[in-house]
Amino acid sequence: MIRKGFMICLAAGIFMVQPLTADAAQISLALSGGITASLDESAASDDEIAETLDKVVKDNYTGFCIAKVSSYVNVRSEPSEDGEVLGKLFDKSVGTVEGEEDGWYLINSGNVHGYVKNDYVAIGVDADTLAKEAGTRVAVVTTETLRVRQEATTDSSILGLIPMAEELIVTDETEDFVKVSIEEGDGWVSKDYVDLRTDYVYAESREEEKARLAKEEADRQAAQKAAQSKVKSQNGSSGSSAPAVGGSGGGSASGNAVAGFASQFVGNPYVYGGSSLTNGTDCSGFVMSVYANFGVGLPHSSTALRSCGYGVSLAEAQPGDIVCYSGHVGIYVGNNTIVHASSPSTGIKYSSATHKNVLAVRRIF
Repeated sequence: MIRKGFMICLAAGIFMVQPLTADAAQISLALSGGITASLDESAASDDEIAETLDKVVKDNYTGFCIAKVSSYVNVRSEPSEDGEVLGKLFDKSVGTVEGEEDGWYLINSGNVHGYVKNDYVAIGVDADTLAKEAGTRVAVVTTETLRVRQEATTDSSILGLIPMAEELIVTDETEDFVKVSIEEGDGWVSKDYVDLRTDYVYAESREEEKARLAKEEADRQAAQKAAQSKVKSQNGSSGSSAPAVGGSGGGSASGNAVAGFASQFVGNPYVYGGSSLTNGTDCSGFVMSVYANFGVGLPHSSTALRSCGYGVSLAEAQPGDIVCYSGHVGIYVGNNTIVHASSPSTGIKYSSATHKNVLAVRRIF
């Protein structure tokens, strides 16, 4: 019998019933966490202990969770490696835990509901610690032209201009202003002119992955067909020629052609809202106009360009890929270098692909 006033605790991976008196029994079970709960009974039966254990698990193994993996971990239909794969939980994906069974958590994330090994999911204090890294704070521009300022005041000098609907990464926040990242640096904008949200990554179901990959392949084929048609058309017309679709080095022939075509405009001016490769363009207008030469229609928006084509990692970047930043975009030309319409003071130029934090790399061909 366990005497009145004992402590149930979870510490260093061991579940124990620790007595508050010196001569009571001790039980060990294989659970994890840093959790405590007390039970004050003069005589605790096995049923009472089991009921308390169930409550401890329910109270402490449910709630917010974050994936901690190098790439992704499979979500399965049952707590076993033999379970059917229902989807993928990516690094720093968030979700909720419904329960724990045999070293697996039952989770919900996005449209995926299934089991993931405990080793790959953080809960409790560990999840709270990772939460700051998991969410991305975003400011969506709600005015026609947003003035990004050097300091957190509307009287401060203007650092740069951003058009309506662009989405900027927030790096700091006060009661009335947010600090956002743009090509010219980090500056401040009034909360009156942006909508704020926090983005999280969620698990992707097998059906969602299949649909995404099919769309990306269809987009790639459509872009390739448009480029080939454009080249044939231009080569067949008098007094007009297009860059040969066939570059050198890594990447596709079309991608190399895009990079080569874009590079010839280095030194030309930057003009906010412009799309002329010779008389002046902004960053997204530059990318849009370069790809238009190859018969590919792209949006005049750095935010929208983050969803065009299909995603690759920066390590996999090839000439012609679109490299996306907070409020900015450029075209990869190889050797960790992009060509882009940078700013009014510098115009179209080359820069290191990692001169700013890269949000996405999108491949059209």
